Amino acid sequence: MLWHVPCCFECCIKCLGGVPYASLVATILCFSGVALFCGCGHVALTGTVSILEQHFSTTASDHALLSEVIQLMQYVIYGIASFFFLYGIILLAEGFYTTSAVKELHGEFKTTACGRCISGMFVFLTYVLGVAWLGVFGFSAVPVFMFYNIWSTCEVIKSLQTNMTVPGDQICVDIRQYGIIPWNAVPGKACGPILENICNTNEFYMSYHLFIVACAGAGATVIALIHFLMILSSNWAYLKDASKMQAYQDIKAKEEQELQDIQSRSKEQLNSYT
Repeated sequence: MLWHVPCCFECCIKCLGGVPYASLVATILCFSGVALFCGCGHVALTGTVSILEQHFSTTASDHALLSEVIQLMQYVIYGIASFFFLYGIILLAEGFYTTSAVKELHGEFKTTACGRCISGMFVFLTYVLGVAWLGVFGFSAVPVFMFYNIWSTCEVIKSLQTNMTVPGDQICVDIRQYGIIPWNAVPGKACGPILENICNTNEFYMSYHLFIVACAGAGATVIALIHFLMILSSNWAYLKDASKMQAYQDIKAKEEQELQDIQSRSKEQLNSYT
């Protein structure tokens, strides 16, 4: 029974060598980034609507358009999560089947024009998605900037109250200047103690930090797509070289076969003369 141990060990080494670790790391990073962006972004958007309805726009008609846009963005988040779950699995599978160890396990590896075309299509699609996620990353930083301004204003009010220098009633935050609600929205702004109470609510605290995590998740997704782009470019170059090597081997085999045919005919003619 001991002679089975080396065979099993060699089989395990071959299987582990067939794992595309670069694609695996990129897939895990992509899944993590998309999950953080989609999950935290969805909850943060809900908390933002709640803050606006309670403190900055008490009339439903004033923020009706914003509510519809946020609801549409939440549906888009569902689609993004589903698409990237499927796309990450496809790219991981493509990484498995372009690993040299897999070729050794499954015999001779031959590339086709269709396979090279599909690999090139993945390179182009990943590049487009990477550029799109750069835009998403920049867009996700906007609510972080807005919440940071509100939080920093609250910190100024607290410091003024602590130092007993100037009353903080004159320090306000006007949400209407960001363009997310119309200028006729009531009250539209919060000042002094009211603004401080907003910053102390759970909705504000959770939404602020969730937007930060969502922005970090978008950044992680961008890094994952760049990683995928490098891997796919390397795989495409490998397939291109493999196709050239395959054509060379086919020509060489054909020439060897012709040489053997010539030698066999020469032997037959020589035997007929003798």
